[in-house]
Amino acid sequence: MNIFRMLPLFFLLTNILPASAQNHLQLASFDGTIKFSFKLTKKAPVYKIIYKGKTIIDDSELSLAFIGEDGFWTSLQLLKPIFKEVDEYCDLVVGKVKTARNQYREVSIPLIEKGGKKRRINFVVRAFNDGLAFRYEFPEQENWSSYILTNETSTFNVYGNPTVHALLWNNYNNTHEGFYQKNKLSELKTGDLMDLPALFEFPEKVYMAITEANLRNYAGMYLTKNNGILTSQLSPLQGQTEIKVKASLPHSTPWRVMMISDRVGALLESNILTNLNDPAQTKDWSWLKPGKTSFHWWNGDIIPDTTFAPGANFETNKYYIDFCARNGLAYHSVIGYGGFAWYQSDAPNYGAVGPNTDVTKTVPSLNMAEICNYAQKKGVDIHVWVHWKAIYPNLDKAFSQFQKWGIKGMMVDFLERDDQEMVNIQEEILKKAAEHKLFIQFHGAYKSTGLHRTYPNEFTREGALNYENNKWFTEGLSPNHDLDVAFTRLLAGATDYHLGGFRATPSKKFKTQYTRPLMIGTRSHMLGMYVVLESYLQMVADYPAAYEGQAGFEFLQKVPTTWDETVVPNAEVGKYITVARRKNTDWYVGTINSTEARTVNMALDFLPEGTYTLDWYTDAPDVDEHPDHLIKQTKTVSHKDVLTLELASGGGQVMHLKKQQ
Repeated sequence: MNIFRMLPLFFLLTNILPASAQNHLQLASFDGTIKFSFKLTKKAPVYKIIYKGKTIIDDSELSLAFIGEDGFWTSLQLLKPIFKEVDEYCDLVVGKVKTARNQYREVSIPLIEKGGKKRRINFVVRAFNDGLAFRYEFPEQENWSSYILTNETSTFNVYGNPTVHALLWNNYNNTHEGFYQKNKLSELKTGDLMDLPALFEFPEKVYMAITEANLRNYAGMYLTKNNGILTSQLSPLQGQTEIKVKASLPHSTPWRVMMISDRVGALLESNILTNLNDPAQTKDWSWLKPGKTSFHWWNGDIIPDTTFAPGANFETNKYYIDFCARNGLAYHSVIGYGGFAWYQSDAPNYGAVGPNTDVTKTVPSLNMAEICNYAQKKGVDIHVWVHWKAIYPNLDKAFSQFQKWGIKGMMVDFLERDDQEMVNIQEEILKKAAEHKLFIQFHGAYKSTGLHRTYPNEFTREGALNYENNKWFTEGLSPNHDLDVAFTRLLAGATDYHLGGFRATPSKKFKTQYTRPLMIGTRSHMLGMYVVLESYLQMVADYPAAYEGQAGFEFLQKVPTTWDETVVPNAEVGKYITVARRKNTDWYVGTINSTEARTVNMALDFLPEGTYTLDWYTDAPDVDEHPDHLIKQTKTVSHKDVLTLELASGGGQVMHLKKQQ
């Protein structure tokens, strides 16, 4: 089904207020649960959102400020709005679903100045059944060819006093990696920068997440509280604080997205962010291969006692390539050794780039072509770690050499900004990488915004405080933090988390270890993370001997990284979450729990009719002292069954359901 048409008269009549209020209009989602209203006042354009009859965003003003020009919010005239509705199905190359339904009603609201240059901006709104999004479009026009934006003041006058789950900052240049805070909206301090996505938990189990989609040629958005109202703040261009965006017309902002539901799992199931991005221009992505990868930096570059010297050399990489080949892992990552990169550099460590850094040349001890050729013979592909400043001076030169060697992709690290320049740098990297048939894994980077629809070679992003911190955080990452990430950062999409630590320990015995890091959650919790988190290049980051022969490793060998369907059968914010994902006819179900033990019933009614063989991994009775212990059982089930999940403190469970013939 693909419907794309102007709305008939009856829709216009039911979605616009009477003619006596010409500066007022309304828009509703297909199912009628979300209603948007707009009015043009003498002070500013104002919008409001109602969900199931209750106000969720009260009257909120909109304005834009420019250098050298008047702002855009007063003395405006509303021209004839254009309504349309769309109902289509969109195939994704990579994602949490194979085909996403894109169903929305849209209104484009043309606003024009009454005097001066008569500048025109279209305020475009889309109402989905699971959320609402708006953006500003700057059409080509005679008297206005470019702009320099100092402020986009999009306000979100959140109704009532919901609980806010958010990551807070005091500056724009950051890694987007931190601990989430839980506060009442009234308790948030004026001026704190709220990173996105942020989750708002209303009374009576209503949930809203605010984030952005299709972040391109624009600055990343944060929120701050001013006079009790959340207001957009854009990351300024480097070296100053006033200028946020420079653009030539035609141009448009990213979508400002509010995901809304009375079931928090629906926010995780939503495809609204990918739907708000443009389809990929390139048609042939057959070369792209999602999968799992080694990542020996996390485990401390561990190899067994050998006759060769460990280091950035063929033998060290061969050890991990052979491990990947034995166990069906698609990729081995070439990083370096002992804090120094695989490429020539006079920088003191991984986190820097020197004047003589050259990614087209390897360190003398390493032959990249030899490694790639060996890996290919073993059915394994190679990707590499790089500092972004090491490739950006000449992307074509770097990527041409990578392609010549046989490299298939790269982790691009230490980006740590989301101003307009950095946003454009990242898109340029994606575009050039696609031309050279390379995938990208961004680290030290801002959240996902659905851009993997446009550039399917964007496999994953970091932008979350993850298990690498167990190498140096005194207390390690708690399973409670994993839940925080699942209900906030994961709402934006793919989240790279350094998964795979197979040495769980009781929290009272945890200690930092740079090599062979320890984990606090149980092994079943770790297995569950592979299903709960979305990422098209999941790490298997521990060393080979930590996995082979260990209980549960066979699940990691099987679990996919891209999916045909995703549902969330059970979820309670901050307590536990169950995510079920389908690949072909197989289902994989993962649950992660907080530090409070609990029993949860889970219906299998998401399964199609038929019988399934269930391989079920659960926490063992003694996991309080031995959290690596788990139990595997096999049984036959159907969509009529309800299972009881006994979840230990910091525990979890996973299921692999195979349809019987």
